[in-house]
Amino acid sequence: MPKLKTHQASAKRFNRTKKGKYLHRKAGQNHFNAREPGSVTRMKRRDIAFSGSFHQTLGKLMPE
Repeated sequence: MPKLKTHQASAKRFNRTKKGKYLHRKAGQNHFNAREPGSVTRMKRRDIAFSGSFHQTLGKLMPE
C-alpha cells in the first residue's frame, strides 16, 4: 500500500485542533479594513471552524 501524503496546499491553509475540528482564516482581511467597524476587524482576527460536511474531505487531504 502506498504511503499517505498530506495535501500541502490544504496543510498551509487549514489547522486541525486537538478535538478534531478544522479551522481556517476569515476571508477578506487583506485590505479595505479601515472602513469596517472595530467589531468586524476584531472578528476577522479569529479563525473560524468549518461546517461538519467538510470534515470527511479534509480528513482525506490531511491524514494523521
